[in-house]
Amino acid sequence: METTKPTEEWNKQTEIPQDNKKVACGILAILLGPLGIHKFLLGYTNEGIIMLVITLFTCGAASSIIGLIEGIIYLTKSDQEFYQTYQVGKKGWF
Repeated sequence: METTKPTEEWNKQTEIPQDNKKVACGILAILLGPLGIHKFLLGYTNEGIIMLVITLFTCGAASSIIGLIEGIIYLTKSDQEFYQTYQVGKKGWF
């Protein structure tokens, strides 16, 4: 008779896809946030163009704050949560 042990939630291995862009997007958002490169990397062309336009009109002030906030948010999420939210769910902002 084979007995199976219940697996605790914290002990489950989750498979993270190979194309997870969390670290790259987080660093790009912090360093080059006003240019919107992190948006283009995630495939958000419209949002990237909006970041560039905001940069032109505010001399980079507003979009650099947005990039810094997004970079911190990206890097504080778990790999799986980032993948599900921004790559699968296509959430464009924050």
